[in-house]
Amino acid sequence: MKPKASSKKEFDLKEFDFKALWLSIIKNNIIPCAFNYFIGMKIAAKNNKAFHDYEVIERVEAGVMLTGAEVKSIRAGRISLADSYAVCVQGEMFVNHLHISSYERGGLYTPEPTRRRKLLLHKKQVAFFGTEVERKQLALIPLSVYFKDQWVKIEIGLCRGRKKYDKRQKIAEQEAKKKIAQLVKARN
Repeated sequence: MKPKASSKKEFDLKEFDFKALWLSIIKNNIIPCAFNYFIGMKIAAKNNKAFHDYEVIERVEAGVMLTGAEVKSIRAGRISLADSYAVCVQGEMFVNHLHISSYERGGLYTPEPTRRRKLLLHKKQVAFFGTEVERKQLALIPLSVYFKDQWVKIEIGLCRGRKKYDKRQKIAEQEAKKKIAQLVKARN
């Protein structure tokens, strides 16, 4: 007797396009949605302007002290990272001008949308970033806000401001990469 042919198609790794996956990781500078599902991350906001205006030297993940209504508002996507920055004050790090809109059903106590929020970091990290900012004239810029499991995390970048000609050079490099990718894709 012959074995029956399987009606289900088995997943073949040879057909999976790993190159396209890695190109999307590099291009978008974030973890793709498929991986976010497996590691429990959901990106709430990303500061695209920061990647244009600043050169990111180092990144760190920090927790944020929030109220319950602010967390619900972030889950609803009502957050803006525009013009926000972090500062070190007396051994603690705070993020300023992080706009979280008030929650509609927040009750009597609704905090100010752009209030100063404390970042939760180790003392060594705060000391390191504080000295780097003072010594090298750098800035601490929030790059993205996301949920890691149930906790709200913020990615802070130690950044150096770009000059106008640096921005033009970066745009030219990106356009060159796009053209090369199009040629390679057309060739295949």
